[in-house]
Amino acid sequence: MKLKNASTLAALGVLGLMAQAAHAEDAPTVKIGAGVDYTSGKYGTSETTDITQVPVSFGYDTGDWSLKLVVPYIRVSGPDNVIPGVGPVKNGNPNGRGKGKGKGQSGGTTTTTADTTTGSASGLGDVIASATYSAYRNDAANFGIDVTGKVKFGTADEDKGLGTGKNDYTAAVDLYKGFGRWTVFGGASYTWLGSSEYIRLNNVFGANVGLGYKIDNQSSIGAYYDYREKAASTSFSRSEVTGYYSYKFASQWKAQVYASKGFTDGSPDWGVGASVAYSF
Repeated sequence: MKLKNASTLAALGVLGLMAQAAHAEDAPTVKIGAGVDYTSGKYGTSETTDITQVPVSFGYDTGDWSLKLVVPYIRVSGPDNVIPGVGPVKNGNPNGRGKGKGKGQSGGTTTTTADTTTGSASGLGDVIASATYSAYRNDAANFGIDVTGKVKFGTADEDKGLGTGKNDYTAAVDLYKGFGRWTVFGGASYTWLGSSEYIRLNNVFGANVGLGYKIDNQSSIGAYYDYREKAASTSFSRSEVTGYYSYKFASQWKAQVYASKGFTDGSPDWGVGASVAYSF
């Protein structure tokens, strides 16, 4: 089994946390997936920020290693101080969403307050590459430990408010333990967030814990809680819970749907998503 770290979630949601039988076969496996993720929240502001992401993922599993690349398209509508994957921060970029300076404006309405502007923008999101190693696995006890390294490349346009424009680096450890049809999983991570000329960020600790249940050979359900420290002195910690349903509708196809609820101003108020993946 493998567990993927929750922070990749941003776009893939439960794909990043659900325990899977990644070592069911020794032959290398290639995976191609696509999905859609929508979140909405006020993030401690008076305006709502809506974020839609459409990620395409490419994966390769071989032996104890699992490699993954995620390339998302993203659309953001809301105040320019809310950055996807970061939350509300002090953003001094003069070309932010809604500022009407061409590069930062892409449709939608514009509202200006004393500290922020509101607008919409879209384009390529932050490309994410990760490598997970199964550091320990005991099939008899149905227990395992995974270690993951991840790089978020700053490919999202900072002048559109789609990202920070800087790379982030994450190290994570995830554990799982099976009890018949039930699986308990959880982990911890540390992320070195890249600061830009306009956005100053702190390094953050994250943690998650969850429970999954295998209904039958095709389907499973579960839920997990995710926490992350606030990314800046002006922002808030992330605290949210996600429930999911996964269904394997063919030998090589798997679909998932999920819904999330945020509890702090660092998280969206709510979110929904779906994905499909093909393995060969």
